[in-house]
Amino acid sequence: MSKALVIIPTYNEKENIEKMIRAIFSLPLACHILIVDDGSPDGTAAIVKGLQTSFRERLFMIERTGKQGLGTAYITGFKWGIEKQYDFIFEMDADFSHNPADLPLLHQTCLDGADLAIGSRYKSGVNVVNWPMGRVLMSYFASVYVRFITGMRIYDTTSGFKCYRRQVLEAIDLDKIRFRGYAFQIEMKFTAWKLGFRVEEVPIVFTDRREGTSKMSGGIFNEALWGVLRMKLRSIFHPYKRQPS
Repeated sequence: MSKALVIIPTYNEKENIEKMIRAIFSLPLACHILIVDDGSPDGTAAIVKGLQTSFRERLFMIERTGKQGLGTAYITGFKWGIEKQYDFIFEMDADFSHNPADLPLLHQTCLDGADLAIGSRYKSGVNVVNWPMGRVLMSYFASVYVRFITGMRIYDTTSGFKCYRRQVLEAIDLDKIRFRGYAFQIEMKFTAWKLGFRVEEVPIVFTDRREGTSKMSGGIFNEALWGVLRMKLRSIFHPYKRQPS
């Protein structure tokens, strides 16, 4: 039986984290959850610790000091998942913008042959709920820009809802991933694609958070704008090679 791990980075998610954990464990998907908490001052970690008594051997947490960035949180989780030999490793947000009910769909897409399954907001039109129109347009055209620069045939290049086969993460030199913010999502997809892995998008509906505070900022888009250009130029002069497993 394959082992699956869902990685959820958190910072001040006390309104959402218990409901998210219980929702995932209620699914017809045999999985474990790893919370990577960046020292949330609102008590998120304490809530997770309380739930660990109910979900022994299924719910795990890594506590870090201070906000160290989304990318480093996931890389910490990836390394943990690789060490524990999980076959499939998911990443998702804690705030229900990613519907946990879509996890089995991403999992099945990998079982059917994909190396990386992406929960895509833009694969079949624009499937975003409760975002201001300006934010929808910025996100959509950011993905258009990334496709144009990189050549990837991926509609939702910034999606943070994904399922990897472990072999993909083992093949990537995680210590050389440069982005730390949301552009991290672009770099991981680009790297997997350049290494020749099969990437597939699965249409989902993305619903903006109802509780808690968004972590988005203008700097996120500046990182993507200039960082993607640098990433593309580096790829021309430094070909991507798979790490030995």
